[in-house]
Amino acid sequence: MESASPWTDRLSPSLEDFERLGQEAFDGLPEAFRSLCDDVQITVAENADKDVLKSLDLKSPYELLGLFQGIGMAQGATEIRTGQMPNHIWLYRRAILEYWIEHEETLDTIVRHVLIHEIGHHFGLSDDDMETIEAEAD
Repeated sequence: MESASPWTDRLSPSLEDFERLGQEAFDGLPEAFRSLCDDVQITVAENADKDVLKSLDLKSPYELLGLFQGIGMAQGATEIRTGQMPNHIWLYRRAILEYWIEHEETLDTIVRHVLIHEIGHHFGLSDDDMETIEAEAD
């Protein structure tokens, strides 16, 4: 008798699975790094909303894997301002899954990369800064 495929009982990772992956990625970061992110909320959503996509001039929600919203540390995040919302990192499940399908990386590696990238924005780094750092690390 032929055995069942290992995929017959598996479903696409849920929002809860992504929250767990994001938390595991965050917990795996060095303590010194994590301690600077105490005020940052991390949330998983299916996709970026239309207002976010429009503000970034993006046509498709699959173009955005994650997003930092708030005031970065270099821009004065440590100063308390009236009405200031907490800094927020979004991880977008559908875009990350689409990226995962098209690349030879594990899902947890991708989630970790996106999370670290968005935390970099919390520290005030630009996309160009992070690309330079990643290139130098390779």
